[in-house]
Amino acid sequence: MAAAAWSSDTGEAVYRSRDPVRNLRLRVHLQRVTASAFLRDPPAAQAGKDLLGLAALWPQATASGHRPDEDEKEEVEIGWQEKLFSQFEVDLYQNEGACQSPLDHQYRQEILKLEGSGGRKNRRIFTYTDSDRYTSLEEHCQKMTTAEHEVPSFLVERMANVRRRRQDRRGMEGGLLKSRIITWEPSEDFVRSSHVLNTPMQTMYIMADLGPSGKLGYRKYEHVLCTLKVDSNGVITVKPDFSGLKGPYRIETEGEKQELWKYTVDNVSALAQQEEEEREQRVFKDLYGRHKEYLNSLVGTDFEMPIPGALRLFVNGEVVSAQGYEYDNLYVHFFVELPASNWSSPDVHQLSGMTQTCVTKSVGMDKVAHFSCPFSWEAFFLQQDGAEDAALEWPVLYCEVLSLDSWQRYRVEGYGAVVLPTTPGSHTLTVPTWRPLEPGTVAELRRFFIGGSLELEDISYVRIPGTFKGQRLSRFGLRTETTGTVTFRLHCLQQSRAFLESRSLRRRMQSVLDRLEGFNQQSSVHAVLEAFQRARRRMQEARESLPADLVSPSGTLVS
Repeated sequence: MAAAAWSSDTGEAVYRSRDPVRNLRLRVHLQRVTASAFLRDPPAAQAGKDLLGLAALWPQATASGHRPDEDEKEEVEIGWQEKLFSQFEVDLYQNEGACQSPLDHQYRQEILKLEGSGGRKNRRIFTYTDSDRYTSLEEHCQKMTTAEHEVPSFLVERMANVRRRRQDRRGMEGGLLKSRIITWEPSEDFVRSSHVLNTPMQTMYIMADLGPSGKLGYRKYEHVLCTLKVDSNGVITVKPDFSGLKGPYRIETEGEKQELWKYTVDNVSALAQQEEEEREQRVFKDLYGRHKEYLNSLVGTDFEMPIPGALRLFVNGEVVSAQGYEYDNLYVHFFVELPASNWSSPDVHQLSGMTQTCVTKSVGMDKVAHFSCPFSWEAFFLQQDGAEDAALEWPVLYCEVLSLDSWQRYRVEGYGAVVLPTTPGSHTLTVPTWRPLEPGTVAELRRFFIGGSLELEDISYVRIPGTFKGQRLSRFGLRTETTGTVTFRLHCLQQSRAFLESRSLRRRMQSVLDRLEGFNQQSSVHAVLEAFQRARRRMQEARESLPADLVSPSGTLVS
C-alpha cells in the first residue's frame, strides 16, 4: 500500500570514522508531491490506487501539460559546516542595521558577494552551522521528555550550558599551550562549565523552506530535514539516517494549504583512492610498530626465570563464599603454611589475610555469605643436595570462620584446611569446617549471650601441624561439631627451568622437580604418600610379629 513507499524510521544513526570530517559531503533532494488534503480524502474512483500513482496523476488533474518548476524540486550537495543562506537571512543581512555581531557582518559580506556574482544557487534548502544562533537556541530549548507542555526544571536550565559542547580553543604564546594544572580560585562560571566532564561536539542542521511559491523567507515555514553531530572522537550522529535503499522521508505542512513533500539524504563523500589507502595503512603500521617497540622497551626482553633447581609457585586466589553456618555477619581469616623444609616466600608477600564482614543471604535452604575477597602470594621451592628421594610436601591453606554479634563480639564458627592444588590452572575448592564442642547447656548459653566458645591455640592442629615431629598425633577426647563450608577459587601458576629442560632435551626425569610434570596424572600427592606410609608401617608390624628363626638378617623370609 501507500505506507510502504515512505521510510517511517526517522531515528538517529551513529557512525564512526577515522577520516577528517571535512571530507563529508551529502546530497539532499527535495520535491513537492501533492496536496495532503487530497491524500487524506481521495476520490472514490482513486481509493485503490497507490500513493505514487496519485502523486503522478495530481499534476495532470490540476493543469494539463504542467511541469514542476524549480520551486517544487531542488537538489544540492552540502559539505560539513558549509553555509547555505536562506531567503530570510538574505533579506535580513542586506540591512546593515540588523548586523550586531562580527559573524553577522561576515554573513552580510558573503551575501553581497553572492548577489554580485549572480545570486545564490539554492532556493529552498539551506543550512545552519555550529556558529549560528539557531543552533544555540535549539540546544538550549531542547526538551528532556516527550511531554507537549514541558516546563524546564532548575536542573535542565543549569545543564543547558553543559549540553552546549564546543571545542575549547585556548591562546598560544611562544608555541606552547598556556594551561593551568590547578585553579586555586575558581569562579562560578568555571565551576559551572567544568563540573560535568563532556565530549566536545559540533552540530549542523540541514533545513528547508516549504513556504508557498512567492512567499519564501518566513520562519514559520522552516523545517529541519537532517541533523548532524560530530564529536572529537570521530563519532558521527545523523538524524534521520541516510536514505540509501529505505525510500524517501515525508514532511506534511500545516495551515490552510497543506502540502506533502518528500526528500532524501545520501552520503556522496568521495572514496579514498587505492594509493591513499595503502599509504594510510603504511602509516598506521609504522605507528603501531613504534608503539609496540615502546612497550617492549618498558617491559624488557629478558624473561625472569627462577634459579636452577627451584620451583616458583604463583597463586591468585579468591574467597568466594561461606554457607551453612549458625550465625550471621561472617568473616574468614585465612593463611598459607609453607613446609619447613625447602620452601620460602619473599618478604613483601603476605601469606595471610582476612575478608570483610558479610551479611548472609538466603539461597534455597542455606544462608550464604558472598565475600569475593581476592588475595595473591608467591613461594619458592628449592631442592637441596642429597634430598632427591625425600617426600615432597606441598603448602596448606588454613581458614577460620568467625561471626560478629551486635556488641562486636566474635564467635568461632569453624576451622578448615586444604592442600593447595599441585597442578597449574584454575581450581574451585570447597573446604568443610568444624569447631570444638564443649558439652553442656552452659557452654551454649555462654556462646549465645557473651560470645565465648572454645578455640584452637594453633589453627594448624586442624591438620598435622608442621612443627609436629612425633610418630603419633592424638586427638582423643576432642569433641567436634561439623559446621558449614568455605569456597575458594584458585588460579595457580608454576615456573621452573626443569619444565623447559625436560621438554627441550627429552631427558629422563631424575629429580623431584622433574617429576612435577607427572603430577597431572595424580589426584593428590599427599594421598599417595600417606598410603605408602601406612603400607610400610603394616609391613614393619607384620615382620616384628614373626618368629626370629623365620626372618633372615637382611629382613627377608626364610623358606
